[in-house]
Amino acid sequence: MNILVTGGAGYIGSHTIVELLNAGYTVIALDNLVNSSRKAFERIAHITHKTVEFIEGDIRDKALLKKIFANYHIDGIIHFAGLKAVGESAEKPLEYFDNNVTGSLCLIKAAVAAHVPHFVFSSSATVYGPEAPVPYQETMPLGTASNPYGQSKIMVEQILSSTSAAVNNFTVTLLRYFNPIGAHCSGLIGEDPKGIPNNLLPFVTQVAVGKRAQLSIFGGDYPTPDGTCIRDYLHVVDLAKGHVKALQASVRQQDGQVHIYNLGTGRGISVKEIVETFENVTAKAVPYTVAPRRVGDLTAFWADPSKAQQGLDWQAEHTLEDMLKDAWRWQENNPEGYGEN
Repeated sequence: MNILVTGGAGYIGSHTIVELLNAGYTVIALDNLVNSSRKAFERIAHITHKTVEFIEGDIRDKALLKKIFANYHIDGIIHFAGLKAVGESAEKPLEYFDNNVTGSLCLIKAAVAAHVPHFVFSSSATVYGPEAPVPYQETMPLGTASNPYGQSKIMVEQILSSTSAAVNNFTVTLLRYFNPIGAHCSGLIGEDPKGIPNNLLPFVTQVAVGKRAQLSIFGGDYPTPDGTCIRDYLHVVDLAKGHVKALQASVRQQDGQVHIYNLGTGRGISVKEIVETFENVTAKAVPYTVAPRRVGDLTAFWADPSKAQQGLDWQAEHTLEDMLKDAWRWQENNPEGYGEN
């Protein structure tokens, strides 16, 4: 099967491509390299001994999409491409809606026109909204996101659901995942944010490697055991395998329906627990200061992953220690990431 992976050079996309290739799929990757590196594909080839057909371009380029679907028989799509920084989305809402929503709409239209039967979307736990009780379950209604990034995910979910209802044989899988961390065990691919990291782990590892002086923990007065936010962290390789499982389930079902799954561990871990465990497993100090809370940060949330366990035969297998060791191996081996920042 030929699978089009948008955002394939990115953090989650590159790890998912490794798992797709290992599972025997042929991959066509599309990426505009705004927040990623083409070097990821060289590393993927080294890991898998297989090559990826890489196309540099934007999902908003309708002519390019038309050409891709004309030149390749695409059996399924895994859609990662999009901007993803919560804070930045509040500063640049139009850019986020244009990239994430308009871009997805262009891709979905092209997929429907080409009669692609399987569409897996990289969604987020943010779609549950700030009022949802924990643990998050797929039966909960879509919430009201507190930032444009989350709003864009909700909008694309709605577009895909409506399209699946109106178009025959268009099976959609919405994967709502939580906080991916870690890296491939080879240390060859990992998270390489351009500029100041927006996620916790790249900041932790960059402090440990000496690239940054200290970590800022945003808020130390939350109503949690240690005063810091709690999240559901899962290994990026587990997450990548979840996408392969979702694609395989979609092919088995071929029912033209919408399927929704949480991808998480079901365990909440605090920011301080992440830092302390990282220091324990790596013997590297991570000095930090406690900064004021960020607007929009929730106190605690985590997944109920039971539906994915039952419906996809998927569950997170890596421990927190595994995640942090792998994240550090990537950073230590690649102190400047892919070297293009």
